[in-house]
Amino acid sequence: MYFAMNRFRIAIGYEAAFEDVWKNRDSSLAEVPGFREFRLLRGDTVADEGYTLFVSSSIWDSREAFSDWTKSENFRAAHKSAADNRAMYLGPPKFEGFSVVEGA
Repeated sequence: MYFAMNRFRIAIGYEAAFEDVWKNRDSSLAEVPGFREFRLLRGDTVADEGYTLFVSSSIWDSREAFSDWTKSENFRAAHKSAADNRAMYLGPPKFEGFSVVEGA
């Protein structure tokens, strides 16, 4: 299994708008080979730095399945409007990928 996560620093006051973007997106992840699960997670607000932390987390059968998706038309379609909401982001998302070493 492979866990793919992006950390987003969202400007305070834009949290609901950011959540709406994700809730109302046209997603076809369920149709992608190797895809298992998606979650959008909301973390703490870091008031002194002006953001709320969010993480998009997806689980895949393998790193290869995730990598194949990132090269697909499905991926391009899912991210085509990403720049439309630039004002809500404090910098680009930070990607982190993990392979399972041990688990129940």
